[in-house]
Amino acid sequence: MSDIKNIRDQFVSKLKNELSLDEINSIKTELFGKNGQISSLFKTVGSIPESDRKTFAADLNKIKDELQSLISEKIKEIETKEVNQKLEKEKVDITLPGRSFVRGKIHPVSQTIDEISSIFSEIGFSVEEGPDVENEYNNFTALNTPDNHPARDMHDTFYLDENKEVLLRTHTSPVQIRTMLKDKPPFKIIAPGRTYRSDSDQTHAPMFHQVEGLHIDKNINMGHLKGCLNYFIKEFFEVEKIKMRFRPSHFPFTEPSAEVDIGYEIKDGKIVIGEGDQWLEILGCGMVHPNVLKNVKVDPAKYQGYAFGIGIDRLAMLKYGINDLRAFFDCDYRWLNHFGFDPLDVPTNYRGLSR
Repeated sequence: MSDIKNIRDQFVSKLKNELSLDEINSIKTELFGKNGQISSLFKTVGSIPESDRKTFAADLNKIKDELQSLISEKIKEIETKEVNQKLEKEKVDITLPGRSFVRGKIHPVSQTIDEISSIFSEIGFSVEEGPDVENEYNNFTALNTPDNHPARDMHDTFYLDENKEVLLRTHTSPVQIRTMLKDKPPFKIIAPGRTYRSDSDQTHAPMFHQVEGLHIDKNINMGHLKGCLNYFIKEFFEVEKIKMRFRPSHFPFTEPSAEVDIGYEIKDGKIVIGEGDQWLEILGCGMVHPNVLKNVKVDPAKYQGYAFGIGIDRLAMLKYGINDLRAFFDCDYRWLNHFGFDPLDVPTNYRGLSR
């Protein structure tokens, strides 16, 4: 019993001193480690005479509990002290002015893409995407573009190799080709994305955005195309009535082909869509050429459909009164703060596309 009391007095005295966590852990090991003093005494319980064993074991457990409690309290005391010291050092000076907070805005092009996707999703279109770097076949040949077509010239297209086999896509129509090659009809998709052409002025940029639409099924005709575009234009410009006309045109991947004009007038220096006797071209369209369907292993005798291509940047300029395409890519926060949109204001047809 005297050995137990000596151990107890010795370590209680040690634990009253200023100690670090490492020193506390060292004492803990010295007492309760595999060969610690308390652990060793527990190993001798079996050799104690039976008459004294119960008293010895009870005293040993009592001192063990006391020392463990003191060690736990000491560790908690040290940790609390360290936290308080840290808080004291890292105290915030509440007299300093607050940090400025700038709320971001959604770019008009991103907003317009979301609006277009929302409108077409309502009438059953899904969204497909494809790479900006394309091969010549998907961008030209599969779309029935002849070798002597002006679009293939170096001054119109950004080629990435000397053999003119790899290029930056000039439209998002290659997404239609990729979709039709990997799946089977019917198809009803839109493909928004970046496109590239060697052109730059107030209304043109080397990189711009387009959305292509494609609907392939049995018995699709120009009436379906007209109804689809009429619905889209009214929903996008948020007007109840729209004046729209189809002008005959030519695109190698559609036959017949047309360009679509919408009526507008100028009021107070602004373009008002849907009224007036002036016409504004906004997109190209037509029935998918049979050769395009053959190139993607779709039987043109069984399936037919329409396609259209719309300049996203141009739509954004018309709807939101932006008069210079180059401003889209200037990264001017002041411009974005004026024309941008609330990031939480997601466009839907039910509560309005833009607010």
